[in-house]
Amino acid sequence: MNHENALPNHESHDRTGADDAPTAPITVGRPAGTGGRRVTIRGRSAGIAHSDADVVEFLRRAGLPDAWEFLDDPRWVEWQDGRPHVYDTTPPGHGDHGEVIG
Repeated sequence: MNHENALPNHESHDRTGADDAPTAPITVGRPAGTGGRRVTIRGRSAGIAHSDADVVEFLRRAGLPDAWEFLDDPRWVEWQDGRPHVYDTTPPGHGDHGEVIG
């Protein structure tokens, strides 16, 4: 399936930013202190994702029905700060309030 025109505005996903580097049409912002990451699609806020499933749902609503395959493609998705697919700021091995588990 050709996904070039699947997202709003029908712009190419190979557009460039201010520094002439390619920019992805989908941005997953840094993890928030309260959990979740802001998702933008072509510069418009789609919502706060708390999981990959949330990101995929936002993309489905924007016209990209099989978005799972694009989550790890930097031409489509830019994961800002933090690791991709991580939606909270709690360090591994810690509980919700910073206590060490185990």
